[in-house]
Amino acid sequence: MASRLVLAAAAALALITAALSPVSQTAAHAAALGPLVWSDDFNGAAGSAPDSSKWGHDTGGGGWGNNELEYYTTSTSNAALDGNGHLVITARKENPAGYSCWYGSCQYTSARLLTSGKFTQQYGHVEARIKLPRGQGLWPAFWMLGDNIGSVGWPTSGEMDIMENIGREPGINHGSMHGPGYSGGNPLTGTYTLPGGAAFADDFHTFAIDWDPSGVSFSVDGNVYERHTPADTNGNPWVFDHPFFILLNVAVGGNWPGSPDSSTSFPQQMVVDYVHVYAQGSGSTGTTGQITGYGGKCVDVKAAATADGTQIQIYTCNGTGAQSWTVNGNGTLSALGKCLDVSGGGTADGTKVQLWTCNGTGAQQWQYSNHQLINPQSGKCLDATGVSSADGTPLQIWTCTGGANQQWNLPG
Repeated sequence: MASRLVLAAAAALALITAALSPVSQTAAHAAALGPLVWSDDFNGAAGSAPDSSKWGHDTGGGGWGNNELEYYTTSTSNAALDGNGHLVITARKENPAGYSCWYGSCQYTSARLLTSGKFTQQYGHVEARIKLPRGQGLWPAFWMLGDNIGSVGWPTSGEMDIMENIGREPGINHGSMHGPGYSGGNPLTGTYTLPGGAAFADDFHTFAIDWDPSGVSFSVDGNVYERHTPADTNGNPWVFDHPFFILLNVAVGGNWPGSPDSSTSFPQQMVVDYVHVYAQGSGSTGTTGQITGYGGKCVDVKAAATADGTQIQIYTCNGTGAQSWTVNGNGTLSALGKCLDVSGGGTADGTKVQLWTCNGTGAQQWQYSNHQLINPQSGKCLDATGVSSADGTPLQIWTCTGGANQQWNLPG
């Protein structure tokens, strides 16, 4: 998606869009969270500045690489607590201090907060509950930058945009990752669209990433809508295995959102209820047992073989190790020391699933929603081939139908 540091581009390059139904985070995922390691619930007196032990300010009106129109200030008129447990970042159409911007006298002020030099995190669960501003030309964001940006520069530092929204798309969140060879207009990216035509300015929503050495999953309100792994960079460096810091800001104008127009009212506010950061969990919920499905049969590793490529099938439940699956907090399902895998990383209906050495790719990611096991990379469901419950029926991925041959019960 559009970077905060370079020319933004359209979201047409999204790898996963709202055309794929978002999938719910599992209870297993929540159980796998590590301890809370940093948080700000923005408790304080109305009008007070954000906690300076946690947040600093970027300031200036140089355009921030995107020809943005705002001047970022340290004023509490642009970033302050509201006395009700919220941080409010306010974009205003004003220039009370005579600020100069790249285009002349500044027309807008806003704020950009960051934890650089105060807090960084490598891996874990990072989330914020936010109500967004609305209007053409507004560009709110909740994002992270590699803390080595001062020494290696951008995009080698890495960037993860957990929430980006532009005013002309009131119900769309853009999540993206930038690194060398996949930055600016060509990031790893995806979008989530609120159902029913709702806008992110109508209510609070929770934006999050789950980040571990195998990759990064993006979610809105617990719905995981995209995941990226080192295999997605097409041979370019994966630059997300080091500490990052957090940023919150509201930009005005720029190459991607365009300028405000006569329909845009000011001031506009981004209201942040909290920011929470959890350490990486154990990677496993410890929940192990049978996965049962169509005809009461169990998901089974054929002949209990452990070779890569071994067929996964349904078979009469028998309590053997070939039917003992562990639900892992990193989104994988494992048996006999290997992972449930979509053959060749395929996305087509009928692609078989198999046992394969665990590698953290999208082919091994599964999300559980309404008793369906969904592979987010393909948007397809785990399916008993031919709507058959006969012993030995191979499993595949198929367009989700809600049919009985796509219904599964996880252990625990």
